[in-house]
Amino acid sequence: MRRKDKQINDLSTIEEIISTAAVCRLGLCQNSQPYIVPLCFGYKDGALYFHSARKGKKLDMLRKNNNVCFEIDVEHELVKAEEACDYGMKYRSVIGFGKAVIIDKTELKREALDTIMTNYSTGPFEYSEQVIERTLIIKVEIEAMTAKKSGY
Repeated sequence: MRRKDKQINDLSTIEEIISTAAVCRLGLCQNSQPYIVPLCFGYKDGALYFHSARKGKKLDMLRKNNNVCFEIDVEHELVKAEEACDYGMKYRSVIGFGKAVIIDKTELKREALDTIMTNYSTGPFEYSEQVIERTLIIKVEIEAMTAKKSGY
């Protein structure tokens, strides 16, 4: 990271940013073509979890290349200034890389869905067999991540 004064190194602070975010942007790549999709997510034990339909573009891409990146940001606010080029943003963000795996085992899907739902609500959570059957889980095992703050 070029601006070391903006870097966040404390893992608990990084995990707090992740746990307060509502959206995670997942970056995929196929044939040198990048693709980013904003998703609801959960985080637990160094991994991100996303729910998915059983078919679709992101799954097609992941099956060919499971290397992913992700971006999460919170507390973003425009910082106005006198001069146009002095405008900025106040934010905290996390960017990371990992390997995606597709989870299709029923009990693991339930646990992952609980992790996702915990990011947005309090449990306990119930899922119908139809929902479990039609859902896949994408688990991203995080290999590296960095965090940054600006305007603080």
